[in-house]
Amino acid sequence: MQRDQISSTFSCSFNEKSSTQIHFFVRLFSGGKTLVIQAYTTDTVEVIHDKIMLITGIPTSDQRLIYKVKQLQLDQTVSDCGIEKDASLQLVGQMWSTSHLQAWQLLNELGTQILDLCKRKLVPQDTKHVIKVLTKFLRMIPNDDDLAFEHLEIFISSSVPTALVTLYIGEKYIADECIYRFINSFKSEFLTTRYNRCAPIVLEFCKLLRGAAGIYDRLYKFCRCSLGAVVESTGIARCKADTKKLVALQDVFPFVREIATELSDDLVLTMGSTNFLGLSFSLVRDFTVFMLPVWNVICWQAPFGVPFGFLISFPRMEDDTSEAKYYKESIECLRQIFYDLLDKIVLSLRELEDLLGLKEEGKGTQVVLWWSQYLIILKELSNISKLYEELETVFWQKMRPVKASFCFLIIWFATKSEFYGWVLEHMEVTNSEVRRHLAMMMLPEVRYDEDLHVMLIDRSQLLEESFQYIGYAYPEQLRGGLFMEFKHEEATGPGVLREWFLLVCQAIFSPQNSLFVACPNDRRRFFPNPASKVDPLHLEYFCFCGRMIALALMHKIQIGVVFDRIFFLQLAGEDISLEDVRDADPCLYRSWKKLLEMDPEIVDQDTLGLTFVREFETLGSRKAVELCPNGKDTAVDSKNREKYVNLLIQHHFVTSIAEQVAHFANGFADVMTSSMLRKSFFRCLNLEDLDLMLDGSGSDVSVQDWKAHTDYNGYKESDPQISWFWKIVARMSAEQRKVLLFFWTSIKYLPPDGFGDLDSRLHIYKNAESYDHLPSSQTCFYQISFPPYQSMSVMRDRLRIITQEHVGCSFGSS
Repeated sequence: MQRDQISSTFSCSFNEKSSTQIHFFVRLFSGGKTLVIQAYTTDTVEVIHDKIMLITGIPTSDQRLIYKVKQLQLDQTVSDCGIEKDASLQLVGQMWSTSHLQAWQLLNELGTQILDLCKRKLVPQDTKHVIKVLTKFLRMIPNDDDLAFEHLEIFISSSVPTALVTLYIGEKYIADECIYRFINSFKSEFLTTRYNRCAPIVLEFCKLLRGAAGIYDRLYKFCRCSLGAVVESTGIARCKADTKKLVALQDVFPFVREIATELSDDLVLTMGSTNFLGLSFSLVRDFTVFMLPVWNVICWQAPFGVPFGFLISFPRMEDDTSEAKYYKESIECLRQIFYDLLDKIVLSLRELEDLLGLKEEGKGTQVVLWWSQYLIILKELSNISKLYEELETVFWQKMRPVKASFCFLIIWFATKSEFYGWVLEHMEVTNSEVRRHLAMMMLPEVRYDEDLHVMLIDRSQLLEESFQYIGYAYPEQLRGGLFMEFKHEEATGPGVLREWFLLVCQAIFSPQNSLFVACPNDRRRFFPNPASKVDPLHLEYFCFCGRMIALALMHKIQIGVVFDRIFFLQLAGEDISLEDVRDADPCLYRSWKKLLEMDPEIVDQDTLGLTFVREFETLGSRKAVELCPNGKDTAVDSKNREKYVNLLIQHHFVTSIAEQVAHFANGFADVMTSSMLRKSFFRCLNLEDLDLMLDGSGSDVSVQDWKAHTDYNGYKESDPQISWFWKIVARMSAEQRKVLLFFWTSIKYLPPDGFGDLDSRLHIYKNAESYDHLPSSQTCFYQISFPPYQSMSVMRDRLRIITQEHVGCSFGSS
């Protein structure tokens, strides 16, 4: 803005003195009402005071009129004051007769002094005095909400904010420090409780600076950011003008509009850039901060008045009030903001994919911190899309082509402080790595710097004692670290803990304990045993099982066990279909499927003699249960056979194990950061994703991958012992390799991405033992040691001994 333009903004535009009738507005302090006054340009200010007295009853002696920073004098005419048609004046004088007289006097003196400062050179003492008086006023603000609101209105109605901005625009930048220090003083310790009430003051400075200095002015941006901090703290916003102490939609939305414009420009400038400056963190934060109250206001005005209980369509709001019109304009403007930012960010993500080669390589090598802001903007756009009938579909359609870069951003920048339900609702734009990553964020981080949950367990009483330590622990005890030690053994540390997890989970799913049943078609898959009630403590044990599985996931330990689909779906709160029971009971699956595919005429002839009754055997006795009221008298025909099969599935695979599943789920939820997230955890995954988390890669151990992630100490890669070692390992069976890996690391099932997913590389050490000595290991450090055997046959024999299943865990130490 040019200096002469700035000056014209704050100077009076004098009209020709002619007796012309005009109307203008006078804003009252009390209740925020506005009067419409008609007067001639030759009328004096005293005449205006008389008109106001006739309307309001306020004595003329108690009135003061402020226009363009100045108090109007009684003998001035409307023309002398430069009052134009539709101008706005402020009436502040009525407060002289109230209990806030001191506040008015203080601000009147301060406003007059600041205006005087505009006419002369400032000295440091002037600044100190202004800050002192401003701070004194802040200290005067009462704790009572209504009285505090009146004081803030006094400040806004006085000439002080306008005077300070006038001083700032006049290139006397000492006002810059005054406004900075004044706003920062809201955050001082003695004003903490009043901080949120100061939003109207900061808003007033924003409005004045926006009009006088522009949205790119440094002080304006500081004030806008400060207002954002208040809004972030309180979420203040309203739509109705008669609600006190809150900021209106008309106040907040201009910030959203201008910030969105800046973001749009920045997105264009930063496309395909690795520039460390990039998108402004503070600008993105302000966008999300000011969008929250706007979002809340839109929800409040919508039918049913609840978030997501509506979808905006056009036209909206039938009344023609200015408030309704602004609301409708804001809704349309927000739609345009959505489309603009979404198009720009999609282009940016395409550039990101090209820059990092994500489509070809799957992962980028260069990571720039400000790319995290893309994810924040996307979340905000997702929220906006939920407000409109068609925009959510548009949003996810736009995201599918940039899935690679979207997943990249989540893997690198998603944090536990945010819930990514908005992503998990649309699995088509995620991959397995993303889903597993987001699921793991719902579990606590393992902490070793706090009190550990200490366990001393006898191997001969492994399951029973583990149940006592885990099943009866307070949930918060389990969310830190675990310390595990076997009785009469010296070894401790992470390696022993990994071994304990594996042994306990093997015991849990062992057929001898009757807790789970293996699927006939895949013996690795399990679901709860309907007959588990043979053990009186079976429900407590299912709670314990849920805790153990959650802890294994939390500690990133693969246990070599996976869930059947019917078990997984029930944990996720999903329905069970016929296709879901294929692995759990292939015989029943084929029988029920045959019934559904049978010729309708044959079914209707009742040759099968089926009724809505399920007969089954439990604990050695035969039982019959009606699947619906009067089920034994209801024949199955071609019209109700689908219902019959669904009821059979429900009773056989859901009702029969409902208690077991519920207790397992409760135990699992005990370990999570929030029990409310339990269903979200399973819903965000595919069964195959959970398979990877519980069973790891699930395939044969790759010798090539193993070798690539192994270092040597005392040996060199070219030594014959190292060459022999890898040749022997390559000729082992898959099970022998797993036993060797377990002996070496206490890991039998590798993470999804193999050795590269471990928290450390593996190591082979040369030791000074005799040549016939067996290898030894330190599982905590992924170390195996053996002497320089003299021949390949001797080494093969020693490795054969330790890869026997019953021996493999006997030589390791921590």
